[in-house]
Amino acid sequence: EFFRKNMQMNDNILEACHKNKVKKLVSCLSTCIFPNKTSYPIDENMVHNGPPHPSNFGFSYAKRMMDVLSTAYNEEHGCMFTSVIPCNIFGPHDNFNVFQGHVMSGLISKAYEAKKNGTTFEIWGTGAAQRQFIYNLDLAKLFIWALREYKEKEPIIFSPDEVDELSIKDIAKMILEAFDFKGEVKFLTEKPDGQLKKTANNAKMRKYLPQFQFTPTREALRETVEWYVKNYDSARK
Repeated sequence: EFFRKNMQMNDNILEACHKNKVKKLVSCLSTCIFPNKTSYPIDENMVHNGPPHPSNFGFSYAKRMMDVLSTAYNEEHGCMFTSVIPCNIFGPHDNFNVFQGHVMSGLISKAYEAKKNGTTFEIWGTGAAQRQFIYNLDLAKLFIWALREYKEKEPIIFSPDEVDELSIKDIAKMILEAFDFKGEVKFLTEKPDGQLKKTANNAKMRKYLPQFQFTPTREALRETVEWYVKNYDSARK
């Protein structure tokens, strides 16, 4: 069902852009579309090299098909349809639902509730899984650049440098610090960790934007937590 609905959106958006002679379309993919079994770091040429992680089956294949469909429109109709591949996104206005949101926003929501209710802060898995995170305000700047300046039809990865990769455990600690949480913390090790690694190579982005400065994760997390606390009643969750 997830795959089917996303495929319908892909088809509708690209066909509408073609019919209405849209000059340029920049679609958003995700690093979760890459093969589960692969070498690291992953780059833009490895998207279709094998099956994605089973936990992302429908979403990953639908996103891959956006790339395939864009290529078909480019070749058949001379369109300028390209795409960007961001790593794990977080920031103000995200979906903070613990079951439907991104990992960072889900942990922020859990920490808020644990502090408010005096309960244990629980984290699925061992915390060993590693991720690169991109602040949504940084991603917005990169999207504007891609729309205005990026001339290639092939995808481009938007991600901080490899050295900025963090474990879920590290991220959880930063979130708890931002909340000044002093309660009990428990890792639910019987729960899955998910894909343990998705390290992305941002060399292509750095070729175009060697001086781009990403907001430090700790600073971006603090700003996100402050936004969530201030906007708790209206935030998506």
